[in-house]
Amino acid sequence: MPTSLSHVSTVLVVDAANVVGSNPDGWWKDRAGAARRLHERLLVADLPHDVVVLVLEGQAKGGVPAGRDSHVRTVHAKRSGDDAIVAEIRRAADAGDRVTAVTADRGLRAAAEVAGATVFSPSWLLDQL
Repeated sequence: MPTSLSHVSTVLVVDAANVVGSNPDGWWKDRAGAARRLHERLLVADLPHDVVVLVLEGQAKGGVPAGRDSHVRTVHAKRSGDDAIVAEIRRAADAGDRVTAVTADRGLRAAAEVAGATVFSPSWLLDQL
């Protein structure tokens, strides 16, 4: 159990494909560019989270290198983006962090909640950006 001196981090896990795909702005013509633009917006956004985990899959991985940039950590999914998202949620929840996930995918939403996250829609995140 955390003591009163310990800090519980807040972690936001973002399903990049789902967030980018929620806005029909031609992202499908440049998936890497769309991922880069989302990453840039997350870097400057005033979000109430200590850490933002941006999960990229497929061609989108070409837009942002894996690793940490300020408070945003980019993860390249080795296989399924959904599996990588759930793994990131579990990792944070197991560490005692409060986890929020962003996706509109019903199956992923259910898995994220079971893994310990509160889930919001892409429109919630886009409104914050």
